[in-house]
Amino acid sequence: MKKITIGSRDSALALVQAKMVQAYIRDNCPDLSAEILAMKTTGDKILEKRLEEIGGKGLFVKELDRALLDNRTQLSVHSLKDMPMETGDELPILGFSRREDPRDVLVLPENVTKLDPALPIGTSSLRRELQIKKIYPEMQVEMIRGNLLTRLRKLEEGKYSALVLAAAGLKRLGLEHRIFRYFSCGEMLPAAGQGILAVQGRKGTDYSFLSGFFDDEARDAALAERAFVRWLDGGCSSPVAAYAAIEGEELVLTGLYYRENGEMASRETGGRQAMDGGYCLKTIRGKRTEAVELGRKLAEEMATISEENRA
Repeated sequence: MKKITIGSRDSALALVQAKMVQAYIRDNCPDLSAEILAMKTTGDKILEKRLEEIGGKGLFVKELDRALLDNRTQLSVHSLKDMPMETGDELPILGFSRREDPRDVLVLPENVTKLDPALPIGTSSLRRELQIKKIYPEMQVEMIRGNLLTRLRKLEEGKYSALVLAAAGLKRLGLEHRIFRYFSCGEMLPAAGQGILAVQGRKGTDYSFLSGFFDDEARDAALAERAFVRWLDGGCSSPVAAYAAIEGEELVLTGLYYRENGEMASRETGGRQAMDGGYCLKTIRGKRTEAVELGRKLAEEMATISEENRA
């Protein structure tokens, strides 16, 4: 029996996600066995600074990439939103899982039912921070780093009034009951790829045994969202967001882009809107088969709008 070693970060959430791929192999590939090699990444070790200050989302994958290149692992499983927008030819993304709930959520301390204005809302993402300030202008927002369980512990220690987290991670860890409020994708646009798992492998290797794990709708949404962010050069903590909804054979892509000074640079369909006047979103619709082109087109339009309003 051939053994497949799956590379994963060593957080509780990452391991749950890697076990989803491991379970698929166990249940569908009788000639294969799968084990998980967990490792701590640089992004997991440096917690006192924002990711954009220390190298971006690549810090969450470089140790896993090295394990793949050295053949210590044959697969890596990542949260897609934590992956760099550019991946090398030697380590391609093989496919994408079915998407879990893409929304962001508000989590309060246990047995608490309202925000405490004396304490900040915690988030690790500038994308979230800027959108939180639109929803809760009276609240302070402060950085919080660490894996999901570490952040929840800090919340219970009384350091924060609330956290803004991804619904997908809480649900995968069986912590859906901690969610106090869901933000619609119109209120708080998710990070590109949020709720989707990416499986990465080595060029030239046969991974056909994973074909049943991958999801076509998640693939098309991921391609559009990542093309949008890649064109605008947005990283894990960059104030750029995108969400694609699949409607039959069409894809509806919404993008949000902030200028460097934190003002939103976007436009409602059908006309221009002041950059400091609340949420400004741009949505386009097209064929699913043109997902990458749609992402690029929306990014080009929004970059043009940003420059017009800067002038």
